[in-house]
Amino acid sequence: MAEQKKMVEAITPMEEDFAQWYTDIVKKAELMDYSSVRGCMVIEPYGWAIWENIRDYLDARFKELGHENVSMPLFIPESLLNKEKEHVQGFAPEVAWVTTGGSEKLPERLCVRPTSETLFCEHYARVIHSWRDLPKLYNQWCSVVRWEKTTRPFLRSVEFHWQEGHTMHETEEDARAETLRMLDVYADFCEKQLAIPVLRGQKTESEKFAGAVATYTIEAMMHDGKALQSGTSHYFGDGFARAFNVTFQGRDNSLCHPFQTSWGMSTRIIGGIIMTHGDDSGLVLPPAVAPIQVMIVPVAQHKPGVLDKAKEIETRLKQRFRVKTDDSDQSPGWKFAQYEMKGVPLRLEIGPKDIEKNQCVLVRRTDREKVFVPLDNLEDAVAEQLERVRNDMYEKALKNREGKTYEAKSLDEMKEIADSKPGFIRAMWCGDPACEEKLKEVAGVSSRCIPFGHEHEHGACVCCGKPAEKLVYWGKAY
Repeated sequence: MAEQKKMVEAITPMEEDFAQWYTDIVKKAELMDYSSVRGCMVIEPYGWAIWENIRDYLDARFKELGHENVSMPLFIPESLLNKEKEHVQGFAPEVAWVTTGGSEKLPERLCVRPTSETLFCEHYARVIHSWRDLPKLYNQWCSVVRWEKTTRPFLRSVEFHWQEGHTMHETEEDARAETLRMLDVYADFCEKQLAIPVLRGQKTESEKFAGAVATYTIEAMMHDGKALQSGTSHYFGDGFARAFNVTFQGRDNSLCHPFQTSWGMSTRIIGGIIMTHGDDSGLVLPPAVAPIQVMIVPVAQHKPGVLDKAKEIETRLKQRFRVKTDDSDQSPGWKFAQYEMKGVPLRLEIGPKDIEKNQCVLVRRTDREKVFVPLDNLEDAVAEQLERVRNDMYEKALKNREGKTYEAKSLDEMKEIADSKPGFIRAMWCGDPACEEKLKEVAGVSSRCIPFGHEHEHGACVCCGKPAEKLVYWGKAY
């Protein structure tokens, strides 16, 4: 137990220094390592396995909805990027440029993709000819580069991994429906699989994606009360299609421009998992994406039959779960602390006395409660306990969000809450960008979203006091 205590104390308590706690977690849980390139990280096997599980779930969901995976080039010619003015202006400060190929200066600068709307539009202009070619439902898994000034592992890095969906539709109605459908896919994934409650809503004009007509978002609250934009879905109208001359022959033989969407979720969601669920002992991983769902720890493994029984149980459980057995010579106490650090949802202990009783012990990562279960119905018991872990994680995160959500009626009240109570602040807004900017300057908060389901609320703008019909969630964010 001394070894266990020593390991736990190696993590900075989150209430003492949340930023350092986060750094300790990503390093000690072996999720990533730093590289010699500023702002770029090595995602280690355990961290990459989490991303693979996220990717596999979403990829299957996308394909169920008819999307196909493609792969676009890494580089974008400057002339192509410049075709959509608002888009290029939005990304200009973050673009990395390639100016030399081998030993020769390139005739045209190449942008290392920060996002791929322009590449998809160039391709669509060549392959879309008739309304029969629509919809085009494409997605790609890749990495992109944005030259961030300040970085933090997973949350904000120069290079990050993501998926980006890019679709073209015959009608505005179809495109808008796709935009909201994909937002729901992200929201359901976060809530049901990652146990992260999210707010669904629309971004304000100043916060929307460069070149979009409308941007929709899911916003999650981290343990420290800050917001994390966890997934976005954009409706582009036909703006990009016009800029890139994407046309098709309509049903009435007229020449039409298709309507476009774009949507994405990135590796920053791993940071969201850490900061929503982690504790001072390490990671707490949702069972759906945990690389190891059940870790079997043999107790008194030197005694006859213990390791054999542990391996037998592993073979059984592997039919339904991601399972490993730690048969190393480390002490049980060290192993308990190690797999708590790694966020394994369920620990299974098996020793000589358990074998005699035809039982084992299941320990949930969330509350460390021990449950004795007969080996005869072990698979169902494991499934039940994993579901309990997910439910407990979600309820804890929801309680955190509800306990850190406040209401403000005036600018002074907004500033007082923002300065002393980290969290979401619900407040009415008149829609004037000047008021939004003043709230950012005076209270230090940004608009997170205009939440769905509150379209008919009325009140006074928290900033200017004029009549307002938009309820907004405000907050400080990562």
